Amino acid sequence: MNDNAESLTGQPAGAENSLGNISSIFAAAAPQGWMASLLLAFLSSAGLYYVNIFPVIVDSLMAGAGLSAAQAGEITFANTIGAVIGAFTISLFVKKIPRWKLAAFALLLCSIGMDVLTIMLANLELLIPLRLVHGVLGGALVGLGFAAIARSGIAGRTYSMVLLVQYTGGALGLGFLPDLVTRFGTYVPFYALITFSVITLAMLPFLADYPLPSKQKEKQGGEKETLNAKVAMGPMLITLLALFCFQFANMALFAFIFDLGKSFALPLSFISQTLFWANLIAIGGAALAAYTGQRFALTIPLGIALLVTLVGLAMFMFSDLKPMFIIANVVTGITWAFCVPYLLTMASKFDAAGQMGAFGGFASKMGLACGPLLAGYFISGGGSYTQLIAIACGMLAVCLLALPSAARLDKHTI
Repeated sequence: MNDNAESLTGQPAGAENSLGNISSIFAAAAPQGWMASLLLAFLSSAGLYYVNIFPVIVDSLMAGAGLSAAQAGEITFANTIGAVIGAFTISLFVKKIPRWKLAAFALLLCSIGMDVLTIMLANLELLIPLRLVHGVLGGALVGLGFAAIARSGIAGRTYSMVLLVQYTGGALGLGFLPDLVTRFGTYVPFYALITFSVITLAMLPFLADYPLPSKQKEKQGGEKETLNAKVAMGPMLITLLALFCFQFANMALFAFIFDLGKSFALPLSFISQTLFWANLIAIGGAALAAYTGQRFALTIPLGIALLVTLVGLAMFMFSDLKPMFIIANVVTGITWAFCVPYLLTMASKFDAAGQMGAFGGFASKMGLACGPLLAGYFISGGGSYTQLIAIACGMLAVCLLALPSAARLDKHTI
């Protein structure tokens, strides 16, 4: 506790001043406690919260601003490709950022500024550059968060908490924002983004520092990587590929889920309520991942979840039946919340400094960016949602290639 207080204030923990009391409050979150997992989860979710309410953003831009599916896809692509750029850049330099919390503070403030400008300017022509910059900032922020998680010693649990926070926030957004958009206009979702960022900003001082590993630990880690280089490289690349394909397949459908439902003659109110409850239920997937991740090896739980996800995606082909649409959303929501923490945990196992964890975030965001973009062009080009579902199933099948990598990681300490 005292060490944390000193690192946050730059003064001895016992100093007789008001800053000492403040720092002791800020150090209240034990570095490896459940509260720390929650705070890290908020930090790692703030830069990408827009992904969880993509359907609302896309639908509000298409219905409220009169954009086509392709145009809406371009804007969401700009936001997420910016996140890819930010995540990739921060992945290269994360080992050289000792004061990562100060960097996170600046990124959060700038992200809020981009959302404010989006609302104030209310200019559709400026949406793409504004959301691109917002994405770069958000991607860098998530990369910092993932690197901190990888160094925290509680990565498996915390990645699950990330999904728990995202699905809870997504459920609230999908449940309430569509009605608010109808009442108050197209830019309501961006107020939600500002709110989430402000909450995260208030939480940031309570996090521990999670410093970079000492040179001795890095040297030991380097020796270990050299011994297992041939084993490590294959699982690492396949894990990144699986993350990309998994996020691509799910987001290609999720970003257009309102329009998908409408194409099957489902009413908007039914779609909104289905997504609200499906996201709430999906929280159980993140909780289950937190439980199994600490008690079982990677391979079997991940393999089962990937197969169930594949079945869930295929069920969307029968969305004209309301029960099938509900089940498909619930099943894929649970497995999405379950699989992503597993894949991110696999990526974080490759180094002690958190660089591979940050690269895992990069691969994940690349999938999130490409899915809506290509899906938007596909639908605008005359493709059907049934065909898009089949494509998504094919992409998800590629993720099964990660199972041998998970088996190797279960056998080797990398």
